[in-house]
Amino acid sequence: MVESRIERGVGNPDLEALGRIALALGRPLVISFGGRDPDELPRDAPHLSIQELVLRSGRRAGYDGRFELATRPAEPWRSADIGLIANSARRLVHVECWNSIGDLGAAARSSARKQAELAELAVARWGVGGTSSLVWVVRAMARNRALVARYPEIFASRFPGSSARWLAALTTGSPPPDEPGLVWCDVGATRLFAWRRRIG
Repeated sequence: MVESRIERGVGNPDLEALGRIALALGRPLVISFGGRDPDELPRDAPHLSIQELVLRSGRRAGYDGRFELATRPAEPWRSADIGLIANSARRLVHVECWNSIGDLGAAARSSARKQAELAELAVARWGVGGTSSLVWVVRAMARNRALVARYPEIFASRFPGSSARWLAALTTGSPPPDEPGLVWCDVGATRLFAWRRRIG
């Protein structure tokens, strides 16, 4: 009787009823006090630590930083990881932060779409002189370094902008290259450093 009410979605079963259902299904009944440990870090903590580093570096360099900057204000679920805004230079620096690159092609296409939307946003904000540029900040863990080393032509083609100049743009506020670039962050997400490309 209780089981039929449960099947119809009526009422809440008691522990005894749940035990009978588990027995009938041949499955163990597991009861736990769920919820997250309040001291547990969020699932995206490694990604957040890179974003935190970029925002901190950008603030020191004179940028007005934006976390999860909406690429289309009317559609706030569409966003770029970090937007660094230099109002006096009428410049928007689009920073995509990568803890681990899973699908390089999809990541490149996603960044290209966001960059096109942010270029429109820069023009809407500052007029024809408004510019937007793209840089990836990638955690320098072994997997990511191996990926970059395995596909040097692909990365060189996608990120032709000088990494050293991009590093300076992120840390000192100097003008970034016009072309997209790649900058490493250390594994602990405590500092940024230039990518030394090896093509041969």
